[in-house]
Amino acid sequence: MAAITTPSIILGALRYGDTSKIVRLATRDLGIRSALATGALRPRSRFGASLQLLSEGVAHLYLKDTRDLQTLAAFDLTNLRAGLAGDLPRFAAAAALGEVAWRFSPAEPHPDSFDLLSGALTVLETAPAEAVEVLGLRMLWRLVSVLGFAPALDRCARDGAPLPPGEPLRFSAAEGGGLCRRCGEGQGITTLSLADRSDLEALVRADAELPILDERHAASHRRLFARFLRHHLAEGADLPAVAFWEDRPWVAA
Repeated sequence: MAAITTPSIILGALRYGDTSKIVRLATRDLGIRSALATGALRPRSRFGASLQLLSEGVAHLYLKDTRDLQTLAAFDLTNLRAGLAGDLPRFAAAAALGEVAWRFSPAEPHPDSFDLLSGALTVLETAPAEAVEVLGLRMLWRLVSVLGFAPALDRCARDGAPLPPGEPLRFSAAEGGGLCRRCGEGQGITTLSLADRSDLEALVRADAELPILDERHAASHRRLFARFLRHHLAEGADLPAVAFWEDRPWVAA
């Protein structure tokens, strides 16, 4: 049994028996791991309040190759992310990011996606309130892109033909991005205006200036991302955190 320490983010936790938790960790050096935190629910647990959703720290793990469930010996908290828990828009976007990382990260280590998730949580926690909506969209598109599922925006997702700039974009979530005129016929196509296409390109590309979206356009972009995720990655899987972020039920109709 090997003892390993690695930067980690808590993606979820389940009660195990009367006194323990099973935690799901995004780790920088080991990928996504599940671990048993023995005694985590005891009043004087060595874990204290560190095992909260999206908290970040250094996990001390005992690994055994023949087990799916490892042992969490300690968790040295570096950031509780309290600024996320007390703000619904921030928390919703952050929880959606955590769910995407949990469900779609590869089994092997993927430091780039861990670093992006960690940085995105910091951005969401500290950004001005008026920027949280657009930043959440950008970070979600960036995360799926880093995981290898960037939407095709310059070339047709089906046949690779160039997509001319300066035109509306025929976007297919099922195909994984934009379609050319020849391929972009039939059901399941969302035609993005030139302005909406420009906004999407700005959201996907990390070096672009953030677009300014009113609530109606932000809602359209949330639906587009969620549809892309479900068709292109989730394959019918339930994604409650993404659905909560997409629907924004705390906002009065």
